[in-house]
Amino acid sequence: MNILITNDDGIFAPGVKALAELLSHFGKVTVICPDTEKSAYSHKITLRQPLNLKKVDFSSTAEAYAVNGSPADCVKLGMDVLEGEPDIVFSGINIGPNVGRDLYYSGTIAAAQEAMLYQVPSISVSLETFDSRKIKFDVVKQLFYQVVEVIIQNKIPKNLMLNVNLPYTSKELCKGVRVVPMDLTVSRYNFTGLNDPHGQIYYWLKDNYHELELNEGTDYDLLRQGFITISPIELVHTKKRRIDQLTRWFQYFKEVK
Repeated sequence: MNILITNDDGIFAPGVKALAELLSHFGKVTVICPDTEKSAYSHKITLRQPLNLKKVDFSSTAEAYAVNGSPADCVKLGMDVLEGEPDIVFSGINIGPNVGRDLYYSGTIAAAQEAMLYQVPSISVSLETFDSRKIKFDVVKQLFYQVVEVIIQNKIPKNLMLNVNLPYTSKELCKGVRVVPMDLTVSRYNFTGLNDPHGQIYYWLKDNYHELELNEGTDYDLLRQGFITISPIELVHTKKRRIDQLTRWFQYFKEVK
């Protein structure tokens, strides 16, 4: 099995190395990541500047490349340039959870969605902790290993990606796995105003993750309780009923001859 790994934390992020070590037990691993952190890049791709695919000394578990582009760029390069299309793509392990509206902001999720556009099964993986210096990745790998086994055994459909969030806990203390939708009703990031020394107000986005009031049974709620959450995301298609509905709206619209 050919496995492609990317992320949005950068090529030398510890979560990437941990994921490569784990997945090397399942197949041949190639890593392509941004050369610097590209968090919250969403599904940006680079149109008007060249990209440099630079091989880096990563580890004995994988061949690795750094790219001066976005997470989605990394997956596109993996598909278009490298020999041997991957059988599956993993994006992560991201430091910090990707829940709710992060579906639309996260570079980690966007990279997995880019693979889905190529009809390649994909998984984004994030960890519910924010301080990478204190993370014991051996614990994280033990927790995620069985999840990977189940995913690979059951074969993800090509038009589907899985957004996985891991609580930062041991395999023994993890409460289990819950498959849930992403709660899009919660606004995790909000602007807050700060004054500079000259009295000018500037606005910064504040992450309110730890202060949020959570809806019961959602990805936010269950992850905080200690469950692994998995949210299936399907490739969006325009539904015929919507086409028919809008066609009726404009059925009397005067056509220009």
